[in-house]
Amino acid sequence: MRGAGFLAIWSDVEAHDLTDYRHWLTREHTTERVTTRGFLASRVFRAARDDINRFFILYELEAPEVLDGEAYLARLNAPTPWSQRIMPKLGNFMRGGGVMVARAGRGEGAAITALRIETLPANPQQLADALVACDGIAAAQIGATDKARTSVPTAEKGMRTNEGYFTGLLLIEALDGVSLQMALQQVRMVAPEVMIRASEPEVYQAIFALDARIADVD
Repeated sequence: MRGAGFLAIWSDVEAHDLTDYRHWLTREHTTERVTTRGFLASRVFRAARDDINRFFILYELEAPEVLDGEAYLARLNAPTPWSQRIMPKLGNFMRGGGVMVARAGRGEGAAITALRIETLPANPQQLADALVACDGIAAAQIGATDKARTSVPTAEKGMRTNEGYFTGLLLIEALDGVSLQMALQQVRMVAPEVMIRASEPEVYQAIFALDARIADVD
């Protein structure tokens, strides 16, 4: 992952809206975002479960200042007609961004877990290093959410209801789901405080990615 900043988003989509949502996300929305100044890339994941359509989106940012910068706020205050149709339909919406405080490993894993955490580890880099030392782990990143920059009122935010907030992000990327489970055991050993009030450690699989260097800007 490049850049010092991140934006992480979770949401649930009803089955009857799934096709429209996926087309919106891959054919308009991510392109709109990564062609905004300060956005470097977008990665989209889907929860590996059958009972709900849950998605996780990770945006790579040059810096956390992008979150309340002029270019991004202009986008948020002028949502497209397609975005206006989709946004009110997103359930269990969680959004937060800020600075990546620790990174370790290289490359990207096929399976990830993206935990919303309420307590950052005492030594973030030590935890990230311990995780990538585990078998089957490609990378680990820990982010701290900037509440002020994330919470700026915008037209797009006003289209959603009951939007949640979280203190930090723990992202673990693995070669498979079994490796993820072993890495989570390592978190509980090395930094047990991180798992207190953390979100459910779900497994997500990558479904789409778009880099600003190759995005269509026409």
